[in-house]
Amino acid sequence: MATETPPPSKTQVPLPSREEFVRVQDSEEFVRLRRSYRSFAFPLTVAFVAWYLLYVLLSNYAGGFMGTRLFGNVNVALVLGLAQFLTTFLIAWWYARHAAATLDPAAKAIKARMEGDA
Repeated sequence: MATETPPPSKTQVPLPSREEFVRVQDSEEFVRLRRSYRSFAFPLTVAFVAWYLLYVLLSNYAGGFMGTRLFGNVNVALVLGLAQFLTTFLIAWWYARHAAATLDPAAKAIKARMEGDA
């Protein structure tokens, strides 16, 4: 038994045309939105990957340093490993704030304009 796609409801907003998508993609507003995202996400991604690889390389090639006890049974490797988790959560929190303050309003404005034009 084949399932049929139900017809669109009268309240459903029609999708913008391909030309409208291309026009918006070429607009200065969309370019600013993309630039804002990239200027935030790319440098942080590169910095975090470098930080992670530093930890991995230190773990593999600087065992003496990583095994240095700081206090009790806590050594450098444990502190740096826990710092990996901390930086992951800090970056996620920072990105959420950046997106809510900068990216989301611009994206909602573009979306509203596209849906209004459709």
